[in-house]
Parts: sequence; structure tokens; C-alpha cells
Amino acid sequence: MRDNDLDNLTEHAMLVAWGQFAQSLGLVDDMEAVAMHQKAYIHRPQSKVIEFLVAILAGFPYLKDISHSAHPLDQDRMVARAWKQAGWADYSGVSRTLTELTMEEAQGIERVLLKISQPIIDREVLLAVRTKGELVYDGDLTSRKVSNTSKTYPNAAYGHMSDDRIGLGYQAAMVSMESPTYGRLWLSAVLHPGNTLSCTQAEALVLAAETRTGMRPKRRTELLAQRLRDLALELTEREERLHKVQQARQTAQEELDGVKSQVQQCQQQVSELETAYQQHGHLERPFSSLGQARIKLRNLQARLERKEKRLAQAQRSLSNREALLAHCQTQQSILQERLQRFESDNAANSFPIRAVFRLDGGFGNLENLALLIESGYEIYLKSYGSKTTERLKRQVIIETEWERVGVNASLVAWANQSLKGFPYLVDIALERFRVEKGDEYHSLIHFGQDPTANHLQDWFHRYNQRQIIEAGIKEGKSTFEMHHLKVRSAAALFLQEKFAIFAANFVRWADQWLSQQCPQLPHGWQDSSQPNVKEQVKVGANTSAWVSWSEQGCLLRFTDHSVFAGRSLPVHRSWAYQMVLPFAKNSVF
Repeated sequence: MRDNDLDNLTEHAMLVAWGQFAQSLGLVDDMEAVAMHQKAYIHRPQSKVIEFLVAILAGFPYLKDISHSAHPLDQDRMVARAWKQAGWADYSGVSRTLTELTMEEAQGIERVLLKISQPIIDREVLLAVRTKGELVYDGDLTSRKVSNTSKTYPNAAYGHMSDDRIGLGYQAAMVSMESPTYGRLWLSAVLHPGNTLSCTQAEALVLAAETRTGMRPKRRTELLAQRLRDLALELTEREERLHKVQQARQTAQEELDGVKSQVQQCQQQVSELETAYQQHGHLERPFSSLGQARIKLRNLQARLERKEKRLAQAQRSLSNREALLAHCQTQQSILQERLQRFESDNAANSFPIRAVFRLDGGFGNLENLALLIESGYEIYLKSYGSKTTERLKRQVIIETEWERVGVNASLVAWANQSLKGFPYLVDIALERFRVEKGDEYHSLIHFGQDPTANHLQDWFHRYNQRQIIEAGIKEGKSTFEMHHLKVRSAAALFLQEKFAIFAANFVRWADQWLSQQCPQLPHGWQDSSQPNVKEQVKVGANTSAWVSWSEQGCLLRFTDHSVFAGRSLPVHRSWAYQMVLPFAKNSVF
């Protein structure tokens, strides 16, 4: 072996291939063009940010693995060259750059990621609409746990972390779409304090999805307008009830004031009689004037106590009625603003689509359900809490015929059902699982045109297809190591979330790119809709290969020490794909 052959050895083969792909997308040049305030000594800050992205693509659990892993990335000149860099910085330099990163700079890098991603997302959106007639979104909230004793993570808070345990950390609100080509595409990930609840994030997930795809369904303004009319009637009734309660409270106050006056007069009479009896040496007897006055005083004081309780009760009733009226007025204001916004949305929506949103039970409170319905979506979700499930269990009788929909799962359903305090009819199903510790029950809710109550297997499987986002979350934590937060500044944490979902998408895009030019691609990497991402990252990005450079790109030849020994990957810095016309995009975004 010649000495200079070692110069062409990489221990991170797929990172070389992905670097060439990143160049073909224009990612490297665009990231290097982002203005950053930090000075360049040996390495530019932009280069160290790129190194951070490469470390995530390598599946490193910790930032220090850049320099302290078995095969340090910062010593791999082939990877640096593939990513158009003169070399890599030590992990400590990367850490300092990320610590000093401003939010404005992080958002500038995010805009580069969005620019690179958007044409591919646009193509997948129109492909999904054309082939399936709809877009399917999945949303979820996932934890990012940190040490409970840490005081250096900004805006961290205690909340439900993994295994539903309380711990310190963050919650990432994530939304993805079903992609005909890639199976799943991440659209957005936003980091929140650990005490953030799912039910507060439903609308944000909808807006994030619509912003990234530029598409939305027709808002159901007719339903929202009718809801406002019903609310106006309710407001009138509540105002009338409030007026009656106000009168009752006023009457109670007047009666109390009258009794107070009588008590004061009686107390004065008793005091005067006591003085007169003492002056004249009279004995107080039960039926004497003083004795009768004392009895009258005790009766008045008892009546005063009853009047005070009655006034307190009237005041509580008044406060409750005022609160209910104020809530209705606030709700009316929110819905009026929503109606105006949705009417504007419809006016600007030249290409309304059919869209499905699937969410778990944490998002499924009634207000979120109403919002999603009014937003125009076909809704599949689990009910919020256990009240609906318990009511349905009481509704089921022994003779009820359950339909088997899975190995240990059965469903019984009711179409067009009303929920207490909810303005719209929905389809409801009771879900029963046979498990060792006994039957488990959940309730599913659907709204839309799909005849779910007549096709229970389709309903069950359609909802459970949201496991695609759960698998994506698991992939993020196990493959891209998002259960380890590698940074501790707000801007860097923001960037790590953006890099993680971009990396998951990027590997899928690169998978299709490689399959078009590499006949020796390992089995399992050739299906871009179900690529073996974990193997590519954990194995392929950390295995050795010889690199031969050319003007068009390079040739990767896996070494005898690699699990892919004997394979060669020709990699060319070009990727052609059909851009989509923007005729269907909504201009309001």
C-alpha cells in the first residue's frame, strides 16, 4: 500500500456520498453564505455549523464524538472534501460556535434548509394529491429529556417525559406528511418547555403543515357561521339568566340590610334595658321586657346568619353566571375572528384540497376537534381523557356484536353521535384490546366524508397508520440521537431540532439519488419509501471505504473491513428532478 493511499481512506463512507449529494442540492454553498458575527481563525463558523449537521447525519450521541469517537470525524479529510471544506474543527470549537450562535443566525440557517426542502415537498404534495386525492398529516408531541439537576438548559421545565414520568426537559411539537415517494416527510419541529401540553398545540401543527405545503382544504365556514348563530342565542339566554340572578342577589342584599338594621335596633334596646335594670335593681326574668328583648335579638341574629348565607350563595351564583357569560363572549369573539380569517382563507384558496389530520388523544379535546373540523380537515383521533370511553362502555350491552379488526383488537361504532357541549355530530367507536392483564378500552372519533362506521377495519387501520409519525420519532431518538441534546443555548437547540428533521428527510432524498446511479447499493437501501435509515446512518456512515475523486464526483470502494466489502458506489454531483408549477400554491403564505 502506498503512503498516499491512506490519504484517500475514509471511516465514514456514507458521509462522503451525502456530502456530494449536499453539493448537488446547493446546500453547502447556501449554508456558507449565511452571515455570522463570529470571527474565523482556522475554521469559519459556517464550516463548524456544517460540521454539526454532519455529526447528526453520522448518528453521534454526543458532540464530543466528533473528536473522541473510535474514528474521529475531525480527522477525516475525505468527508471534509466531500462537504467542500478544507478540514474540520475540534468538537470544542464547534461547541463554542454553537454557544455563541444568535437566534437570527440560526433562523438564517433554517431558511437555507427550507429553501432546499421546499421544491421536493412541493413535488410530493402534488404527487400525493394527484395519486391519492388527498394529503395526510400526522402530528405529535415528543419529549426531549435532560438531567433533572441541570440548570444550564434555557427554558427547560418539568413535564411528562419518556415512559410518562415527570422529568426536566422539553417537548417537540412535530408534524409530518405521507409522501408517495419517501413514505414520510417531516414538515416542522418546534421546541417548547417540558410542561407544554399536547392540547395547546393542535392549531400550531395545522398552521405549520399548511405553511410548509402551501395547500389547505376549504374552510367549513357554513358550520362555523351556524355555530356563531347558536352561540348568539345562548348568549341571550345567559344574559337573561344573569339578570335574574342579579335581581336575586339584590333582593338578598336588601333583605340582609333590613335584618342588620333590626339587629342593631334590638341590640340598642337590650343595652338600654340592661342599663335601666341595673339602675333600678330589677331582676331579669325570662318573660320580662329584657328577657323578651334578648330572645328577639337571638332570633334576629339567627335570621341574619341565614340571610348572610343566602347572600353568599346568590353571590356565588352571580359570579358563576358572570364567568359563563364572559366565557361565551370570549368564545364569540374568538369564533368571529376565526370566521373572518377562514372566509379570507377561502377567498384566497384557488386550489382547495382534501386533507386528513391524525392525532392522538392528547390533542383530542372538544375545542381542538371543533377547530380542526372548521378548518376543513377529515379528522381521525382518540378522544381526550376517559369520560367518553367510560360512557361508551356503559352503552355497550352483552349482546353487542364486536367486529374484530386486529389480532387482539375489536371495535363497535356509532355514526353521527352528539357529544356533550359539542356543536357537531361525529362518528364514535369503542376500541377493545385483549391483553394479559385484562381488556383495555379506548375511544376513537372521526369527522368527515369517509363512511368509517360501516367499515371498521378501514377506520382502525387508517387511524393506526399514524404509527408512521411514531416510527419517525423513534428514528429521530435512536438513529439521529435526539434523546441526547448536544447543545445548551436556545439558538443551538433550535438548530438541532431543524437539523434532525432535515437529516431524516435528507437521507431519504439521498437514498433515491443513490439508487439512480449505484447498481451495487446494499439491499434495503433501494426503496426510498422504506429505506433502512438506521443501517445507513449507524453502519454506512461509520464504515470504511477508499475514495477515488473525479471531476464529476467520486467512487467509493468499501474496504475489506467494512460489512459492505466488495461493493462500489459511483457518486456524481448531480441530481435532476421535475420541479412543480406554483399554480396551486396559496399566495397568503
